[in-house]
Amino acid sequence: MECAEFITGIFTRISQVLETALDGLTENEINQQPTPECNSIGWMAWHLTRVQDRFIAMLSNNEQVWITEKWYEKFGREADAKDIGYGHRPEDLANFKVPDTKTLSDYHHAVLEKTRQYTNKLSHEELDRVIDDSRAPTVALRLTAFISDNLQHAGQVAYLRGWLRSQG
Repeated sequence: MECAEFITGIFTRISQVLETALDGLTENEINQQPTPECNSIGWMAWHLTRVQDRFIAMLSNNEQVWITEKWYEKFGREADAKDIGYGHRPEDLANFKVPDTKTLSDYHHAVLEKTRQYTNKLSHEELDRVIDDSRAPTVALRLTAFISDNLQHAGQVAYLRGWLRSQG
């Protein structure tokens, strides 16, 4: 298996976990917060997708799908490429609403397609490319950190779904 195929497979698997967790949820369920300080399923899935969109756009030197395909309009948000959820306060979480699981899933699929376009072409040279002088300065190290975050968020979504459904 080639490296590009392996990395593309990881992003595909994360998407499958997310889709399974979102399947059949109501608008109320995806927007319900366990407590006012906790993220809803919709917020976590949106955040996972927004960060992926921003990150892949940066790596591939392209615009974010959020902006080019006007997903911000479907989510009732501003056309702000930096709006990925970092810095959201409890009141921001309470006000954040995902319109429905279809819109959320469709946005995630659009980002996944852009991700595949990038990862399918990954070479060893691209993986070794230095991005900046951060803790994860190369494409490979940044992808590793990013994949770890996405796996955690997808797991959080799945866990919260189980918790919500157990509440009756």
